[in-house]
Amino acid sequence: MAYQQTKPQKTITPGLKINREIRAKTVRLVGENIENQNQVLPTPQALKMAEELELDLVEISPTAEPPVCRILNYQKYLYQLKKKQKEIKAKTVKVVVKEIRFGPNTDDHDYNFKLKHAINFLEEGAKVKAFVFFKGRAIVYKEQGEILLLRFAQDLEEYGKVDQMPKLEGKRMIMFLSPKPKKSK
Repeated sequence: MAYQQTKPQKTITPGLKINREIRAKTVRLVGENIENQNQVLPTPQALKMAEELELDLVEISPTAEPPVCRILNYQKYLYQLKKKQKEIKAKTVKVVVKEIRFGPNTDDHDYNFKLKHAINFLEEGAKVKAFVFFKGRAIVYKEQGEILLLRFAQDLEEYGKVDQMPKLEGKRMIMFLSPKPKKSK
């Protein structure tokens, strides 16, 4: 193992010191490989015990008095840590938000074109953020924008549900839609 090296090993995990990097005079040993749990030993003796078991001495809690160490296979520990992080990352659901922009006076052809895109987005499982952008003095048509968004929500009723009703934020009136859960057969 790495016990014969003269240079201390570089730690991959921040805050964990291993083997010769541990500078404390005494350490408290815990773990499965020790006969007497919670025993306080001089660091060289703890290192010698780790070498005899062909494992590493890893500082778990450096702020404790004396620092708490565990004898374990450091490479295996890092591998398991990376594996756990990978599993957690795989379980997280990535939410994709697609935006659809309207003007307050959007005509039927443009509306239908954007409606088809919204249907595709919802079928793919993405959320849809539909908004009406009011340029300049077009803000006087905010009722028209709200009617347009409500019509949009009604047309998408079978594909998704409304998360947030139309709400005016500055020069935008925003509405969020999320896909309906797929029915399993």
